Amino acid sequence: MPYHRADTSAQADKLSGIVEESDLYEGFAPHVETSEIKTLDFYNLPKQTGKEPALRSFTEIQQLLQQNKKRDVKNILRENSWPINSPIRSQLWPALCAQHLTKQNMLDGFYWEMVHQVFGTTELSEKPIMLPAFVDATHCLPYHLTSTGRAVADRIVNVLGYDCPDITYSPVLYPITSLLLHFMSEEEAYLCLAGLVGSKEKTFINQTKLQHEVTWKTVMQIAKKHTKSAIAYFQRICPGQKLERVFMDWCWWILAGLPFQHLVRIMDCYFHEGIKVLYRVALVILNLFHKECQSNNEWSPDNIKNDIGNALIKFCKKIPVSPAKLLHAAFSIRGLSTQYISRIFIKTEMLLKSRSALNSGSKQLIKSRSSDNLPTSQSQVNIQMMSHTLTIREKLHSESCRNLGEKSPGHRAIAMGVYPIHNLKSQVCKNEDLFTLWSWLPVRITMYQPVLLYTTEEHGCSLTTFYVRVEQHEPTLLMIKTCNNEVFGAYCSSRWLERNVKDDKGQRQAYFGTGETFLFSLYPERAKYPWVGIEGDRDLGHSSELFMAADSKMITIGGGEGQAIWMDENIRFGKTDACKTFNNPPLCPSGDFEIRVLEVYGFVGV
Repeated sequence: MPYHRADTSAQADKLSGIVEESDLYEGFAPHVETSEIKTLDFYNLPKQTGKEPALRSFTEIQQLLQQNKKRDVKNILRENSWPINSPIRSQLWPALCAQHLTKQNMLDGFYWEMVHQVFGTTELSEKPIMLPAFVDATHCLPYHLTSTGRAVADRIVNVLGYDCPDITYSPVLYPITSLLLHFMSEEEAYLCLAGLVGSKEKTFINQTKLQHEVTWKTVMQIAKKHTKSAIAYFQRICPGQKLERVFMDWCWWILAGLPFQHLVRIMDCYFHEGIKVLYRVALVILNLFHKECQSNNEWSPDNIKNDIGNALIKFCKKIPVSPAKLLHAAFSIRGLSTQYISRIFIKTEMLLKSRSALNSGSKQLIKSRSSDNLPTSQSQVNIQMMSHTLTIREKLHSESCRNLGEKSPGHRAIAMGVYPIHNLKSQVCKNEDLFTLWSWLPVRITMYQPVLLYTTEEHGCSLTTFYVRVEQHEPTLLMIKTCNNEVFGAYCSSRWLERNVKDDKGQRQAYFGTGETFLFSLYPERAKYPWVGIEGDRDLGHSSELFMAADSKMITIGGGEGQAIWMDENIRFGKTDACKTFNNPPLCPSGDFEIRVLEVYGFVGV
């Protein structure tokens, strides 16, 4: 049965210092093996002379959160070293994560409805649960969870995977889940994760392989500036070992290496400030390790030169500073602002994309640019298998849910799209054409409600107006009806705002978008034209990567020996040719067309 903690506000408020040893485990949830949690020697050091300031209570922090005094909360979290057993975290962590929660439909009981929909029962299964594809099986860190606690963690990540199908690669998600479960119930842990994953203002958890790669490369770039001596030392003793291999595992220095006491204190700050806390801690670890290498024979060059990455994790397990000193050093690093980190991150991300855009000849980079952000095949299968979870999102009638569940996965995937569009009134195409088009969309998109962003019938024929109303949305669906009644268009995977993105040389990139983009024709022919590279890893050349382009004078979709769709700045005239990107014929017989109506749709909640 679900575990619900009692109200511990009074208990948390009275705790202003180290508690008695007999109360060591009062702050943990029932699914934690408390006998494995040991206090460190740092807590047994003689106390400093003078009166120690009392630790802040949850009530004080809660008031500051309600007043939106985030800076004050940040300072308190950094300075207050609550003991590992403090019951304050059972309230503090959920409150911190709730700041970032964007889904307003998660009412009481939402999680348990999801559990019942996914597993058919709220009872824990005695058999192991297959974990989602985005989980890294080698790093399913349970910390001090019991076997029941581990089963709960498995269930949470499965439900999150079905509720958030866009997550395709997230190795740190499972360890974060385990940490949350040490101090709260299953339902609270899920809501916390939903807040972290859905956060718009700050980054907490990477969710794709591209984000994962950009993150570790960002840490490496920051380290080269802020830990120059350490980087130079490692390069000198291991000239044949690439730094890239070491930094790929940077997050595991923290999550798999540091003692539990250190990790919990880091999480106190992380749940409020985001991933930049982990960046800072990683830099401190590098500096501390470098110093130990120079003074401690255990970390001599001969002992570490063959595997610096593994040596770093072993060092973290024996880290010679207290959690308070580690955090103090981390937050004392100057010149490491959020803006600076974001600038490095964006530059690194654009560098990865621009390399493939320049057609460097690397098949791996081309694949990354075009398909790395797409859902994995496993993710698509999961969505189809569990499409009845849409009943929670859309609150369908229970009888409809049963009928939906009786259909095959293929029928369910199409049926998922019918409900969000059944009230949609298009001036471009008929309802039966809309249903056909909906069956062609990526399955995860059909779960969201379409919204009309722009139509020439209401907003006029102006490319400027088009950009104002459309450019911030991703993805978008363009539908064109010509004066000859031909109907065709495109599903565009990226924001039109990307037309303004510049490369490292300050030049605007001509084309942008991903391989999820596709063309379609509804009348007089019905046909879908996906990206030519969607089914294989063949090196198709730069001309197959020309998805979207735009400027103040025109819009283009598809390229290579022709443009699949081209429209002028007045959104009045256009042309369509065969192109290499989609291997399509001209979408209307004459090739040139005059636009009667253009409609552009976005999707609420994507």
